[in-house]
Amino acid sequence: MTSILTNGSASIALQALRKINSDMQGTQRRVSSGLRIDGASDNAAYWAIATTMRSDLKAVSAVSDALGTGAAKVDTAYAGMTAVTDVLAEFKAKLVTATEAGVDKTKVQADLDQLKQTVWGIAHSASFNGENWLSSNIEDINDSDLDVETVVSAFVRDASGNVSVKTTTAHLAEIALFNSTGGGLLEADTRKLKTLGGIRDFDTFMDNDGEIWMSEVNSSLGTSAAIEYTFSGPLTFGASDNISFNVTVDKDNSAEVPPPHNTGATYPPVEITRATVDAYNPALNGKISTFQQYIAVLNIALDASGAQATARTVPKWDAAMKTWIADPDKIAIWTDETSGLDGSYVEISNFSSTVGSGGIGNASAFGTRGSELPITFVPFEVYKDGDNLDGVEVFFSFNVNGQAPTSSSFNRAYVNNLLGKDTGKVETPTEMVTLLKSLVSADWPDVIIEETGGNGISIRSDNNVDRLSGTKSYVGFTNISVSIEPISDLDFMEIDIVANPQMLDVYLSYTDLVFSDVVSAASVLGSLQKRIDIQAAFAHGLAANLNTGVGRLVDADMEEESSRLAALQTQQQLALQSLSIGNGSPKSVLQLFQ
Repeated sequence: MTSILTNGSASIALQALRKINSDMQGTQRRVSSGLRIDGASDNAAYWAIATTMRSDLKAVSAVSDALGTGAAKVDTAYAGMTAVTDVLAEFKAKLVTATEAGVDKTKVQADLDQLKQTVWGIAHSASFNGENWLSSNIEDINDSDLDVETVVSAFVRDASGNVSVKTTTAHLAEIALFNSTGGGLLEADTRKLKTLGGIRDFDTFMDNDGEIWMSEVNSSLGTSAAIEYTFSGPLTFGASDNISFNVTVDKDNSAEVPPPHNTGATYPPVEITRATVDAYNPALNGKISTFQQYIAVLNIALDASGAQATARTVPKWDAAMKTWIADPDKIAIWTDETSGLDGSYVEISNFSSTVGSGGIGNASAFGTRGSELPITFVPFEVYKDGDNLDGVEVFFSFNVNGQAPTSSSFNRAYVNNLLGKDTGKVETPTEMVTLLKSLVSADWPDVIIEETGGNGISIRSDNNVDRLSGTKSYVGFTNISVSIEPISDLDFMEIDIVANPQMLDVYLSYTDLVFSDVVSAASVLGSLQKRIDIQAAFAHGLAANLNTGVGRLVDADMEEESSRLAALQTQQQLALQSLSIGNGSPKSVLQLFQ
């Protein structure tokens, strides 16, 4: 039907043309932008993924740049370290030369000084962008939280959408040759634990021969009671001559232990006669001329009476011979401490003689109690120890009066937890008492640990429970050790074969040791170089893969879009012709009314 009011054919043609124009506009946009999805309206899910991945791609690109900077740092440090190994090899060769007889050590030392300065210069110039891994400035280089250097190595987005930056780390304690506060590979170790607050009686030290001395014991051992006499002779015994005296041993010392007090053990009188002298040596004809002879005769008489005492020489240190020798003419009568009593005591009483005393007479002496160990507190720090988060470990055994020892240990974490700190420091006698009680008291409830004023601390057994005296009494630490010891006191820059010629062998051994340390440090840097190279290659590959993945989601297929555009252009022409035809029919009807 033809109508002059409604042109259905034209409406249909116009609708088709509008759709074709809309499709053509979208196709032209895809062709011009190269994107199939250019906004959230095209495909919200794909657009969101692509936008996020483009952001990650920029982060990965930044990681690649950071890896380049990190690689430059490591390359600089590695170059310096390898140069130092060459200098140290030359340094060791010079030391070997100095061991030859007739070599002028002054001239060799001049060469060594130049080589030392060369090492110093290399270490301090191996800097990139203001960072130097061979010459550091760290308060405590052994603190794994302070000595760490990081290189950005990766950007990661996990399955939950959380993002993080991964880093490659290096600890300068393994790399730095010098550190402003000490502790570098070519410097003395700074982690001196001193006397461990008094647990040991001296700190570790190196003597002039390069030997490191460590205190493994700190104890108080009682001494047996002894009466010392000076021999006077000779003593000549006839058939009716004799010396007689009583011996009492091991009574309690009322000044040291509370009542009740044991009065000791007394034995039948000790008798020395001509028969006693003959029993020792008949050739003497009853005449005792030396203190050694008198000691031998006394012991025969003491044994005969059953007295738990012994005559001995008195030791004396001979500085020239560097050994203990018998002090001439000195005689001591000791308690054997075998009476079964707690005390340590010896008494000579009721002495009588028809031939003279030989220097012996009535006398008495108490032994000393080893039941108290006084210590002087020295503040100390239990240091961190690289990646060991618990820190340096200290071990010791403790016992009283020769009983089975108990073993204890503590470390930085223990000290911090006990004292409520984060420094690992034991700084006052009060803190030291707290530490010792925590380690000792559970196993030894009768041991009293307390401050004595100033920096003094007393570790003693309760004399209400422990009444032993003499060598039966003991309080002390044994098997003391520290996990990082022995530590070196040597410093590479202070090596001087002229001032310390006796240490030449020590210096040679030390140089060989630090050479090994520097080679190990170079190995650490080489491994880090390799790891950074691998990470950099991965970052480049990852960026390419991310870019390709985003393209698969949102890029337009240009061949398909070009073909579609050509088709739409044809459809547009056909739609325009259809619209023209549709508008032609109403025009012919209108001509009838003209």
